[in-house]
Amino acid sequence: METVKKGTFYAVGVGPGDPELITQKAVRILARCGVIAAPVTAGGQMLAWDIAARAVDLSGKERLALRFSMSRQEGTRRAAHLTAANAVEEHLARGADVAMLNLGDVSLYATASYLVELLRARGYETVMVPGVPSFCAVAARLGVSLTQGDGAVHILPGGSAEEALSWPGTKILMKSGRELPEVLTLLRERGLLDRSQLVKNCGLAGEEVWDDLSRTAPESDAGYFATLIVKE
Repeated sequence: METVKKGTFYAVGVGPGDPELITQKAVRILARCGVIAAPVTAGGQMLAWDIAARAVDLSGKERLALRFSMSRQEGTRRAAHLTAANAVEEHLARGADVAMLNLGDVSLYATASYLVELLRARGYETVMVPGVPSFCAVAARLGVSLTQGDGAVHILPGGSAEEALSWPGTKILMKSGRELPEVLTLLRERGLLDRSQLVKNCGLAGEEVWDDLSRTAPESDAGYFATLIVKE
């Protein structure tokens, strides 16, 4: 009995939003994979798909919509990862290569990385295709360097600001929208507003830039795709 060759799972970073920032390698992988997986929101939006489709012709691809949870409960998130991995495995088991689209890079707060671990443990070949991280695009949009000399750079989720703001070097707070009011209060108390900059939805529709938070700042939650840079 002939054994079916298993497919390969590709985790593909599509960058922060601007389709011109998708790498040539990502374009090549997406062009050759017959099944393209992408996260879908509760409202049915597939942002990573929309970005990739502006760089690669995806019209003939089989689209696999994956639903993930934003719950703070680890068990709930884990269950969603397992369900998504099972859906991808159905295609891999019959020999189809699957590329999963991931905003930004696939090694940094990346949903695709969970599926890489799960599918690799099940014996499937996995390949990670890096993408431009959102904070690099944010720095370019602001026209600033993240480092000087041998200075440190700290990359953290927004909820980690209180301790991190005392560290030396540049602090990058990603996905900081929900915590923004508290973070702004901390920056004000520590006299750091004039060293802080924020970009919302970098490279996406609705992009907004605050290049000096001591002058102007968002009045409330800046949304999920908000990245804050605090210079030393």
